[in-house]
This record gives sequence, structure tokens and C-alpha cells, in this order.
Amino acid sequence: MLHYAVVFFVIALIAALFGFGGIAAGAASIAKILFFVFVIMAVATFVMSLLRK
Repeated sequence: MLHYAVVFFVIALIAALFGFGGIAAGAASIAKILFFVFVIMAVATFVMSLLRK
């Protein structure tokens, strides 16, 4: 999931470089959502592994 967030971030940077503001904003928002989902899942997995021990 982190990989897809980075991919959308790179797409946003390239789109912004070429002047496609709408596409860049959309890709950046998707990257942000995917990053936060990754962080939530990583924290949940860490907490679950602590509770199992």
C-alpha cells in the first residue's frame, strides 16, 4: 500500500510539473489517503502483535 502511495505521489509531481493541476491534486489526495490507510494498518498490526505475546 505504501508503494501505491509513492506511485501516486510521483504521478502528482509529474502532473504538476507539466501544468495539469486537476490531475495533480487528485493524485496527491489519493496518495495522502493511501498513506494514512497504510499508517493505520501498520499501527494496528503492531498493537495486535503486542497483544498476542
